[in-house]
Amino acid sequence: MKKIVLFVMLLSVSFEGHSQELFSEKIALQLSTLPLHCISQEFPNKTGHSSDGPEDHRLLPSELHPSFYGCLDWHSSVHGHWMLIKLLKTYPNIANKDEIMATLENSLQADKLKIEAEYFKKYKTTKTFERTYGWAWLLKLDQELLTWDNPKAKEWHQNLQPLTESIVSLWSDFLPKQTYPNRTGVHPNTAFGLCFALDWAREAKQTAFENAITEKANTFYKHQQNAPAYMEPDGSDFLSPSLEVADLMRRIMSAREFEKWFKKYLDKTSIENLLNQPVVSDRTDFQIVHLDGLSLSRAWCFKGIAKSLSPKNKYKAIFEKTSSDFLTKTLPNVTSGNYGGDHWLASFAVYAIFD
Repeated sequence: MKKIVLFVMLLSVSFEGHSQELFSEKIALQLSTLPLHCISQEFPNKTGHSSDGPEDHRLLPSELHPSFYGCLDWHSSVHGHWMLIKLLKTYPNIANKDEIMATLENSLQADKLKIEAEYFKKYKTTKTFERTYGWAWLLKLDQELLTWDNPKAKEWHQNLQPLTESIVSLWSDFLPKQTYPNRTGVHPNTAFGLCFALDWAREAKQTAFENAITEKANTFYKHQQNAPAYMEPDGSDFLSPSLEVADLMRRIMSAREFEKWFKKYLDKTSIENLLNQPVVSDRTDFQIVHLDGLSLSRAWCFKGIAKSLSPKNKYKAIFEKTSSDFLTKTLPNVTSGNYGGDHWLASFAVYAIFD
């Protein structure tokens, strides 16, 4: 309990521009134990695998996905690995460094990642596996390795390339065929996926992919007005459909263009609704606990949107404060002791702090 209290105290100070200063190595150590525990925990498991026949229907999660089989599902395992890399980059001498390195070394072996890449071609229905949420986190993982000046990171990044290339190829094929965006508050949300894909494309200097993302984002969202955010959230949301769109468009537009667009995009009623923190009635329920994730994803969206608003915009300070408040109030719940949240929420918290 003392660690959690410290967590809240550290993050309840001013948040603007000081996220990394307010995040201590002690907190990083505490959070790192969550993915370290579940990355090698095979069950309970939600594979998401559609079987071609009895042979692959009998395969264990670790046989289907030798790198990313733990943490309940593939995408949670992927962003659990991302989080460990992020923490290790931030605190190179963290107390459990050796355990983190050993875990990453075990997962990011070339032969295992080759099997992960082949999975998307081996079976009839796997072209849509983890589209696009898991795809997005895989590119975020690749981006984190790409930007880490460390010999092991370079090796792991190279090992990851067959899987990264599979994802980019699938996404590049999918974008021209995606006639309509998914505006859900869970995994298939289009705007969230495009945010991470765009970040990766720019870092990896994949101009054609970047242009395809930008074109599709503008097609879907550039002329959208009066988004019905007053209706959010749904009961198991961990993403805000309206804020994810804004988080994407602020990446594409200039600050001046974005501020003009945002004024028409959300009205006062919708914004006031989004400023209300989601209520989580039961953290042992694997779906209801999603709403803790919604507080964290709203926090990173509010923070990002605020960066693109001028100092004169009344919502800039409001969004910054709301981001800080949502983080402060949600962080103690990240380590609730319930596997429904423990297997994934820490990654959302770390992204919200450092993005």
